[in-house]
Amino acid sequence: MRWVAGVAAATLCGAAHCCDLRGARIDSPRYALAWRTLPHPIAVGQHFSLEIGVCAKAGAAAPESVGVDAHMPEHRHGMNYKVAVTAQGEASYRAEGLMFHMPGRWELVFELRSGGTTERLMQSLVLE
Repeated sequence: MRWVAGVAAATLCGAAHCCDLRGARIDSPRYALAWRTLPHPIAVGQHFSLEIGVCAKAGAAAPESVGVDAHMPEHRHGMNYKVAVTAQGEASYRAEGLMFHMPGRWELVFELRSGGTTERLMQSLVLE
């Protein structure tokens, strides 16, 4: 099985510091987020982890918490496992316990919580 994503490698730079994680990048008005899978590429039916870097943009507060989930929109279901996210230092997180149990299009959803608001950043990928 191979993993396909239409996102190039990037280095994230925030207002206060630089997140040096290279991986897929998602931008919103408040945050820049990069992620990569371990192992890479991921395979159907095999657990994997995510390394995540989150940088607040100018004027935004750093997230108080980061969450990750995934679902298959065409099949209307998600993963069969609950993901555990732990902070690894400033702007760095690790998500454990992910598994894509079937091939197809998956959407990773990152939830960034800060100041009573939740921002969701999404990235589609296809697992063949």
